[in-house]
Amino acid sequence: MVAVDEQGQRRGRWRSREEADRLAGEYEASTLTMQEFCNLRGMALKTLSRYVTRYRRERTGKAAVQRWVTVEVGAQQRDLSTLSVFLDRGRRIEVKRGFDGETLRRLVVELERA
Repeated sequence: MVAVDEQGQRRGRWRSREEADRLAGEYEASTLTMQEFCNLRGMALKTLSRYVTRYRRERTGKAAVQRWVTVEVGAQQRDLSTLSVFLDRGRRIEVKRGFDGETLRRLVVELERA
């Protein structure tokens, strides 16, 4: 349901904190992109993003921290179509040309949860 104010401007639906947390949890458990989830639920992407950010922050007990990472360019390899990303805790992702970007996105989301 979308409300309209006196000037005819759309206003989003008000949701309780419990409903917002439930939606964020449902999104986190899904395999959908944020846009797909919003389209199915009839909500704005910005709204879900806000709910998910708060939900994640509260689940971890701390604010999300953005960090700089060190990037090192390795020796030239023959196969220039391979991309390798080395993560903390010994994790590594390697993809070759033509990889499925959506599968990689899902993998990164799961790694961030770990």
